[in-house]
This record gives sequence, C-alpha cells and structure tokens, in this order.
Amino acid sequence: MRTEPNPRKNDDLKAQGPHATQHSRGVLLKRLWKYLGYNRLLLVLALFLSVTSSLFSLYGPKLSGQAINAIDLGKGAVDFPMVYRCVLLMAVFYLLSAILTYLLNAVMIRLSKKISKQMRHDIFENMARLPVSFYDRYQTGNIISIVTYDVDTVNQSMSSDLLQILQSVVTVLVSFVMMLTIAPKLVIIFLFTVPATALFTRWLANRVRPMFRKRSAKLGELNGFVEEMISGQKTIRAYGREDAVLERFEVKNQIAVDAYTMAEANGTVTGPAVTCINNISLTLVCVFGALLFLRGDILLGDLSSFVQYSRKFSGPINEVANIIAELQSAFAAAERVFGLIDAEPEKADSPDAQVLEQVDGQVSLDHVDFSYVPEKPIIKDFSMLAKPGSLTAIVGPTGAGKTTIINLLMRFYDVDGGAVRVDGHDIRDLTRDSLRRAYTMVLQDTWLFYGTIYENIAYGKPDATMEDVVRAAKAAKIHSYISRLPDGYNTILSDNGTSISKGQKQLLTIARAMLLDAHMLILDEATSNVDTRTEQQIQAAMRELMKDKTCFVIAHRLSTIRSANHILVMRDGQVVEQGTHESLMAQEGFYHELYQAQFETV
Repeated sequence: MRTEPNPRKNDDLKAQGPHATQHSRGVLLKRLWKYLGYNRLLLVLALFLSVTSSLFSLYGPKLSGQAINAIDLGKGAVDFPMVYRCVLLMAVFYLLSAILTYLLNAVMIRLSKKISKQMRHDIFENMARLPVSFYDRYQTGNIISIVTYDVDTVNQSMSSDLLQILQSVVTVLVSFVMMLTIAPKLVIIFLFTVPATALFTRWLANRVRPMFRKRSAKLGELNGFVEEMISGQKTIRAYGREDAVLERFEVKNQIAVDAYTMAEANGTVTGPAVTCINNISLTLVCVFGALLFLRGDILLGDLSSFVQYSRKFSGPINEVANIIAELQSAFAAAERVFGLIDAEPEKADSPDAQVLEQVDGQVSLDHVDFSYVPEKPIIKDFSMLAKPGSLTAIVGPTGAGKTTIINLLMRFYDVDGGAVRVDGHDIRDLTRDSLRRAYTMVLQDTWLFYGTIYENIAYGKPDATMEDVVRAAKAAKIHSYISRLPDGYNTILSDNGTSISKGQKQLLTIARAMLLDAHMLILDEATSNVDTRTEQQIQAAMRELMKDKTCFVIAHRLSTIRSANHILVMRDGQVVEQGTHESLMAQEGFYHELYQAQFETV
C-alpha cells in the first residue's frame, strides 16, 4: 500500500535489507543443523555412505604397502599370490568406494534441495506475517536477493561443503589411526604442522567473514537497484535519464565488484598457505622416513603406505582450508536468511480480542496522534466521525496525512495516542483479520497476479460464480472490454497485467472490490487511471453498489467527490475544514482554494 512520505525510508536503510543478526559460527551451524534434522533418514543414510566409502578408499594404501612388502629386495623374490590378492582387493575396494560416493552425492543433492525448500518456506511464512511497515522500510529487490541468491548460497554450501567436510573428518581420523599403527615416531611431525594450519585458518576466517558479509549486502543493494530501474523503464526513458541511471548502476556495480574481489582475494589465501605447510610436513615425513628405513625400523612397503596416508591426512586439511572462503560466504548468507526469518512479525492480537461481527459501519477517530518517528508527528489531535452508509472524502495536498488515515483505519499501523473505533469498539480490541475483512480496498497502485481475469476478479471471494464475476465486471464498466478478448474471462494475465492499460487494470481491481460483500469501502485515488467519463460511470455504479455501506475516498481530483456526505480537508496532519462540498465552497477557505486551483486556466 502506498504510504505518506516516511522519514525512515531513506536509500541507505532500504538498501541494507532486513537486519542480519551477527551470530557466531556455532550458533549458525546449530540453526543449519536444525534444518538437517528435518530429514533424519537422509542424513543417517548420508553419514553411512560417507563413512563406508571413505573406509573402502582408505584401505587401499594399506594394501599397496603389503604388495610392496611382498617383494624381497635382498633375494629378488616376489610373492605373486600376495601381490595379486592385494591388487584385486584394491580394485574391488576402490570400485565400491566410487559407487558409494556417487550414491552419497545423489543423497546429498536431494537432502540439500529439501533444506532449500524448507528454508524458503520458513522465509515466506514469516513474510506473510510481517507488518506493512516492514515492506515500507526495506527494498523489494534486496528481499528477493535473500530469498533466491542467499538461500542458494547456503544450499550450495550444505550440499557440497558439508559433504566435503564430512568426508574429510573420516579421512583424517582413519588416516591418523593407520599412521599410528605403521610408524608412531613419524606422526610427531604432524603435532607441529596441524596446529599451525588450524591457527592460520582460524585467524584468516575471522578476517574474511566481515568481507563476505559486506559482499552479500552490496549484492543485495545492487539487485534492489536493478529491480527498481527495470520497473521504472518507461519513466526513465520519458525523462531521458538513461545515462544517469547507467552511471548510478556503474557506481553500485563497481562497489559490489570491489566487495566481491576483496572477499575472494583474501579468502583464497588460505589454500596456497595450507598447501605450503602440508608440503613441508610431507618433506619431513620423507626425510625422517628414509632415515628410519635405513636403520631398519620400518619396511619399504610400510613407509610407502605411511606417505600415502600422510597425503590423505594432509589433503583433507588442505581441502577444508580451500572451502573456508565458501563457508564464510555461506555464513554471511545464512545471517541474512535468518535475519529475514527472525524479523519481528506483526504483533499478535490480544488474548481477549473480539471478532468484529454484524458490522454497522460507524467509524470514528478520537483525538488521534501518530508519527512514523517520534520527533516528526504526522497526525496531531485528529478526530472524525463517519456514520453508517456515509461517503467520507479525505482531501488535501501531498503529505497532509490522507493515506496515513487509511493505514490507521486498517490497523497497518497503531496510533500513538487516542483511539480508532468501529461501531464503538477500539480496533486494538478487535482481531486484525475480522477488522480487515470488514473493509474492501481499491488502491491507486493496482496489483494483478498471473492467472485468468476471472481468478483475478474473484481473488477475494474464491467461491464466486461466473455470474457473480460478470455482474461485478458490468458494474465496473469493464465487461464489454473483457467480452472482446479472444478467451473472455479465461484470458490469462501475466507480469502484473502489463498487456493491458492502467485504466483497464484499475477497472479490474474495482470489479474485484465490488464482488465482496464488505460493510466498508476504501478508495485510495482508485479512479486516477481512468478517463473522466468512465470515472463518472464508475462513481455512479459504485454509489449504487455500496448503498448503506460506509465509504472512504481519497482523491486529488475534487470534482469526483462533490456528492460526498462529508468532506475532510487535511493540512499538515490536521483537519482544517469539514463539511459538504457546498458548505466548504461557501466558506471560501482552503478547500475553496484547492478546488479553484484545479480549474484555473493560465
């Protein structure tokens, strides 16, 4: 819903997106693990396949060492049966490991997709409960970036990085045990190299994580800007602002690229550094292993096996170090995702809230005060009374507080002082659902979804028959246009109805409102997109349809509200005049000035 200018809605705040709570890695992993827990069977299967495939693969070096030991270098004799047996077992084990790894990848892909689906479900479920003020503050493109890019980033990490870490843990543990059984003395080398690797990767992870957090934020800002510019292409071209928009895009694009480059450049330092440490450890293993062999403390086959296990032991550490950057990116994305999931929903109705039933339609605002921010009041000591079945028009210059009144009537925002009442009930004592169902709204900003014209008109009343929809369309003066379409009411509308004019879209939303049997109607400049003749026809049809129902109309074109029972003239958040059109014109006050200004000729 369009709102009055809000001091909080500045570009910086809109670009930031929902505030991402900066959790520790442990907290993020715990929350991500919760999503894994939703699919325990797949998780257990993945763990089994990972451990089993790793064990099959890790027994190969042991067999190769036995095959080498089967060669007696002094006598030049070879125990061929032992060699053949070891080679056959190695082939079988490696084949089984490959098959199990393939199955593991398939399971992890399915598991990650389920996690992605559940995560998007949780995001959208919470978004449906967020207050209107949330969407007033944050950029649509940035929110879309979280739902798509950030969720995919987390999903990719959980499907590939998590699998890699899981296999690495098994490989490191088994390799370490095997090395202990072969040559405990050589294992001492890793008591120095492994801590050095761990300390370095931890230091670098703490350094690059804020960089990846900034990268996600800047990408979201860029997406938000692109979304705004795409939706405003006609305006941009009409004002010849293509070059200016391109310049702004280049600036934002460069900022996003710089943030990406900085994060990736620092993140990729981990891999080469850890590789260097592992190569040093391998060199030490070869040197001291050769000395042990010369002393007769280790067989050549066992030394070969130890070297292979040392590579398998160091390899996963190196691989984990290489994905540290990806994990930091995933953590930054997870913070934004959980920031949206944790966004505070609209306050729940009080336990003793009443359901609004048998609505008469009397609406009153008693000494209402309201502000979007405390130091900048929008509405000050405002009172009004709309009797059942009356038509109340709210007029005034931009920023006077007209649409804010509608926000308060629908309880999109709560008043700071005073009270809004329907049939004598303070709306804070009513359930929001019953209150909002008592109204039908037609806004200046039309919204149509992908579907047939019938489905769009019947949106608020899914059980409506075709006859009901046709009757509403005729009342809204859109039936003849629909009848000329090849598929009539079954015509598909797509991309918010871009294939039809704004006036036709407005008429469809008016028909949608006419279909509902609500006791109160809100028109927020609802006829601004139609021509004067059609507007007069709609006004007549609307008055007949909404007979004995309370109506609120916001309009800049004062000629459309001359028949209103009551006109409220707002200026700077206060009602400066009120009465009928004739009485206000007779006063020759502010309303008279507004009315005459619309018909002045220069």
